[in-house]
Amino acid sequence: MIPTESTDFEYGVDRRVTEAAEALLALQKDDGHWVFELEADSTIPSEYIFLKHFLDEVDEELEAKIANYLRAAQADHGGWPLFENGAFELSATVKVYFALKLVGDSPDAPHMVCAREAVLAHGGAEAANVFTRFSLALFGQVPWRAVPFMPIEIMLLPRWFPFHLSKVSYWSRTVIVPLLIIMACKPRARNTKGVHVRELFRTPPEEVERYNTNPTGDIVGKLFLAADTAIRRFEPFFPKGSRQKAIRRAIEFITPRLNGEDGLGGIFPAMANAVMAMDALGYAKDHPDLVVAKRSVDKLLTMQGDKGYCQPCLSPIWDTTLALHAVLEADVPAEDERIMAAFDWMLERQILDVEGDWAMKRAGLRPGGWAFEYWNDYYPDVDDTAVIVMAMDRTGDARYADAIDRATEWIIGMQSKNGGWGAFDVDNTYRYLEHIPFADHGALLDPPTADVTARCIQMLGQLGYDRSHPTVRRGIDYLMREQERDGSWFGRWGVNHVYGTWSVLCAFEALGEDMRASHIRRAVTWMLQRQKEDGGWGEDCATYTPGQRHLMKISTPSQTAWALLGLMAAGEAEHEAVRRGVDYLLRAERDDEGKWVESLYTGTGFPRVFYLRYHGYSAYFPLWALARYRSLMRAREDTRQYGT
Repeated sequence: MIPTESTDFEYGVDRRVTEAAEALLALQKDDGHWVFELEADSTIPSEYIFLKHFLDEVDEELEAKIANYLRAAQADHGGWPLFENGAFELSATVKVYFALKLVGDSPDAPHMVCAREAVLAHGGAEAANVFTRFSLALFGQVPWRAVPFMPIEIMLLPRWFPFHLSKVSYWSRTVIVPLLIIMACKPRARNTKGVHVRELFRTPPEEVERYNTNPTGDIVGKLFLAADTAIRRFEPFFPKGSRQKAIRRAIEFITPRLNGEDGLGGIFPAMANAVMAMDALGYAKDHPDLVVAKRSVDKLLTMQGDKGYCQPCLSPIWDTTLALHAVLEADVPAEDERIMAAFDWMLERQILDVEGDWAMKRAGLRPGGWAFEYWNDYYPDVDDTAVIVMAMDRTGDARYADAIDRATEWIIGMQSKNGGWGAFDVDNTYRYLEHIPFADHGALLDPPTADVTARCIQMLGQLGYDRSHPTVRRGIDYLMREQERDGSWFGRWGVNHVYGTWSVLCAFEALGEDMRASHIRRAVTWMLQRQKEDGGWGEDCATYTPGQRHLMKISTPSQTAWALLGLMAAGEAEHEAVRRGVDYLLRAERDDEGKWVESLYTGTGFPRVFYLRYHGYSAYFPLWALARYRSLMRAREDTRQYGT
């Protein structure tokens, strides 16, 4: 056969798929799973430094590596952003400045001077958010009135009360409960060096009249502020017996959820708060609960050379599932011992016996999901579970039938009233709570979202469910209502509309929907219009901010892969835009491990608040997209598409 441009292109795709699949398999752990670094912004490593100085358990060598990481992350505007190349973020900058000063950086050092000037220019440390002021209060930098009043007696409130732990998200729940203990005890960090940051305040912190504000400007927020003031005045008269009972209730909540070395809730803020709460209550240093809680925090550390940071959590189940989809798409046989090892590892982690917090809304529903982390039995998530089911189903192996059935039963049972799915809870839609002063971070709830709902619908479609099933019908209705005016869908857990639109298009494809339907065409048009000149796609984290919806910086491999997978699901595999996107991935730089080079953040923790860089995204998503393209171009008889 005489080589042509077309055959050369297809050969390039084939070669890259083979190379990338082997590279990804080479990163697999001995027991079968994958796990990649999960990087957040600089606040998490800063808070790790706070924790160690609070306890007076400083490892200077380790601290020096974290300080190197923090200094390197400072942006040209003098402060620290929430994501690479992001705008100045006041609260993050206050935390990093304080952390570096605790480490020993002189306030007269050039990088500290720049940071301080930026903080003062943006309103001073008194304008920082609630969680930053809470950290400052622990070190005596602001009075406790600088944080919203959260009495430990919250633990005693009945379910019908307007504020109850069942009404907030799992991550808020696990952070708040130990936080309530800390706020009741009001401990002071050891801070043996006596470090302060008074120079970051425009007004001396003790003279600031009003720290707490109405986060939304709504009338409900004003009422909550008034309630905060009133209840604070009555605190001295709270019965001591009730306080002790509330503390016991908080400990009863925390203890069974400590989750061994995987930590409370599997997330750093909850783990760190648990350690400080136990310390504040006077736990002995060798108390087994305190010891294991400290280990869970240190397990999040990752070091490379003279730099290191603390991860917000670990992502092995998410990484393993997505890696499996990618290598299976690349035609690695399901019978391959490496694939079987990964599925066996996954199978052992299905949660079958623990009724987690989700059961507060779904009593009687049998457990059957998977968590995001190594272990987190109280908090399985719908998104991971749906993607795992799709991976197991595509193998055709009868060994996974029972696991698939249990997981499907659980996911169907987790559907919310409006037809959508949240990530961890059902009907977590108490929007009025977003107006409380404590919620100025805007991440208190876990309502249904288009991307998670799409994953569940896609799973059901792959398993053979269709619109005749009431769960599917309600889910589709939800997705139709959630489509944006421009044709896209919002991405809650990935940046942003590219992620959401990809997810929903795959759901419609799995159900066998007519891809010529107007709502599909609108989504395809939107995706095509977002392609950049280099053939890739790249949506900025700032698109969650009003007025910056269409902001793009550069193309990224992971977002390009999402766009390609979405367009191919919509029947556009032969579109010139898809070919250009594939060409972008073929040309894009790869590192020594075979991953595509990607420094920008494309994962979302909380929109406008907390973003994530999944280091594995550049390993498996581009491979997945290229392998899907190769499969479709080969025009196989069975071109059924699997996975997200």
